[in-house]
Amino acid sequence: MIRLAILLALAALACFGAPSEDYSFQTAQSFLNTYCQNCHQGQTAVGGFRLGQIAAPSSLRQEAQRWTSLSRRITGGEMPPKGAPAPDFAQREQFTHWLGKALRAEACANGVVPGPAPIRRLNRHEYTATLRDLLDMHLDIGQTLPADGAGGEGFDNAAETLFLSPLHSEKYMEAAQFAMDFAAREYKSRTKILVAAPGASGLTPRQAAQRVLKTFLPRAFRRPVTESEVAPYLALFQAATDQGQSYEEAIFYTLRGALVSPLFLFRAEPPNPGTETRPLESYALASRISYFLWGSMPDELLTDVAASGKLQEPAVLKKLIPTMLRNDRSLEFVERFIEQWLHTRELATDKAPDAGLFAAYTADEELRSDIRNQPVLFLRELLVKNLSLLQLLDSKHTIGTSNLAKHFGLKLPLNPGRTKQPQWIELPEGSNRGGLLGMPAVLAVSSYPYRTSPVLRGAWILESLLGTPSPPPPPDVPALDEAEAAAQAGQPRTTVRERLAVHRASPACAGCHDRMDPLGFALENYDVIGRWRDEESGKPVDNSAELSDGTKFHGPDQLRKVLLDRKDLFMRNLASKMLGYALGRGLTLQDSCTVDQIVAHVRENEYSAQSLVEAIVLSVPFRYQTGRVVEKK
Repeated sequence: MIRLAILLALAALACFGAPSEDYSFQTAQSFLNTYCQNCHQGQTAVGGFRLGQIAAPSSLRQEAQRWTSLSRRITGGEMPPKGAPAPDFAQREQFTHWLGKALRAEACANGVVPGPAPIRRLNRHEYTATLRDLLDMHLDIGQTLPADGAGGEGFDNAAETLFLSPLHSEKYMEAAQFAMDFAAREYKSRTKILVAAPGASGLTPRQAAQRVLKTFLPRAFRRPVTESEVAPYLALFQAATDQGQSYEEAIFYTLRGALVSPLFLFRAEPPNPGTETRPLESYALASRISYFLWGSMPDELLTDVAASGKLQEPAVLKKLIPTMLRNDRSLEFVERFIEQWLHTRELATDKAPDAGLFAAYTADEELRSDIRNQPVLFLRELLVKNLSLLQLLDSKHTIGTSNLAKHFGLKLPLNPGRTKQPQWIELPEGSNRGGLLGMPAVLAVSSYPYRTSPVLRGAWILESLLGTPSPPPPPDVPALDEAEAAAQAGQPRTTVRERLAVHRASPACAGCHDRMDPLGFALENYDVIGRWRDEESGKPVDNSAELSDGTKFHGPDQLRKVLLDRKDLFMRNLASKMLGYALGRGLTLQDSCTVDQIVAHVRENEYSAQSLVEAIVLSVPFRYQTGRVVEKK
């Protein structure tokens, strides 16, 4: 499967400047013949890859995987091999940019397709939220489960990583027992579960159990259940009562079985038996929407709409989306999405600022919480109020608290009655705090724990905001501090910018550093934890920058304007990230057509936040199911 993230990076304007418009398939062939022919021709071709396999324009469709693999290796500096004649950075950029556009054009020639819909296990956050809503039980049971790795577009809800290991099986058994033991003692949970009992109602224990199961199982499995699906649980109930358990003990024992069923633990959709694309089944679509926007099971309203058969209607979906975004449960979606997209979740692990150097941050738990929550609550305000997503790049507003005001050294217009509570506020003129780049969480995660790094911050902007990551550095390049120790021993202390001159002077490093460093230089007024500074190492901060296309700017405010000039590049990256999160899988090359449509829809709606969510929910990959593939004989 060809991943869209790779192709988006290849097709992006990597240096903020478009390559020559007359770059063609023939130009690309000339490039390959010049730098690759020695190793990749004839029967002795390295790796079995021959240039003849991609010599015709039709290969862009028929051999797309080969083209993508080739481009990835060229971009990463793996080809040509060390010691062989190699293209300069600009030639690589021109080739990969042309190839990305060519592959996307071929992939979209036949229109939009749904793409794969793999079965995926509930990750531990979804598992916790689903148990909460199923049992009305507010416990973080998922913390006992193994951590889920990132997959797909960088999120932990991706099917590629959500397999079921023996350790998971053991932990789910323990969690199910704990959940039901707790529910048996908790009044709200008992009321939700025990909808029938034998005795005064005239029901036999088996009849009462059947009524409980027919109420519980459709909610747990997130769709209607058949008699044959209820039968095994009735048998389990009967076996428990035959062993002397009371009615309630047998019910809760039986429901433990439901909580370890694949129908509960996995999100699987009814297969499409035909060969043609078809609309997704209503209950499966309800689950897709609820796990996208809430990270949990559908509620009663969403289930009722699915039962009515109207959930596929665009007008109905357009009314549901704002309602779901206003629901408190959407906060969990925003938190999980933005902390993984921006990598700010890493502030709780190896990206935490050094405790000895930044005690103001590490010693104040309230401040740390406010810093981590600021980008989360900011995006949620944009979604709930349907404001412009471009405010992520630059905004006259932010999320403020008294802790953040003190941290910024600013007087913020907070509501006097609740200064400790996060508030949507208008920023003072000249605050330098507009958008994500003025937020300490972003500035900290794009720094080293002990000092700022224009390289890391520039690389963070290229990857997280623009979707155009730079290749990794050559293996023989020393780290910046090692280079300083070797060349500056005993010399006066230098600024980070001065030390970076060592890297920028090397032809092997200059190409990438010319992309990254200017973006990071503009943010050097912010220290590791996002406080404003005018000096570094006793010298005035130099926040001047120049891009490879000649664009010059100073400081964060002018950098924001530079990024706004590339707003569609930013929007394409954001759309692909959120689409990948919504689908719970890595995007394919064919998904690039959907990303094009989403970006166009958002642009037509003046970049409003809800238009992005709406375009994703209404998209073909989200609402439709691909047909069965018929193998050719």
